Amino acid sequence: MYNTILSLHSTVAYAALGVLLIAVINAFLGLASKSFFKSKDRSISLVALLVCHSQLLIGLILYFVTPKLEAWSTMGMKVMADSALRTVLVEHPFTNILALVFITIGWSKHKKEESNNGKFKKIALFYALGLLLLLFMIPYKQWLA
Repeated sequence: MYNTILSLHSTVAYAALGVLLIAVINAFLGLASKSFFKSKDRSISLVALLVCHSQLLIGLILYFVTPKLEAWSTMGMKVMADSALRTVLVEHPFTNILALVFITIGWSKHKKEESNNGKFKKIALFYALGLLLLLFMIPYKQWLA
């Protein structure tokens, strides 16, 4: 079960990063061109939000079925001294949840914004912050192996 969820988590990560990148580029292009915030722009942003939240859900399931979670009970706070375990059990989940918080804030703030420029600005800023955090915490050694 663990390997299946890990594989799903890695596969959906590509989709999440791709659609999030498209949403960020779309928002910056809309901001630069001062165009109207159309239903297409809303749909792109919404799909990015949904795929990223799906990825978070898969990640949370993975977190609780990983064999590495047993390290907390056997090692206690010594987990923090092991950089590989600390990354998997603390840094990666915390940073990615924070990234999703930014993306969700961007979605919520864009809905309350009246101006087209403001809508693009909220999506561009918060989705870009989320994307940067996600890119920062990808375990590239595992992913590319």
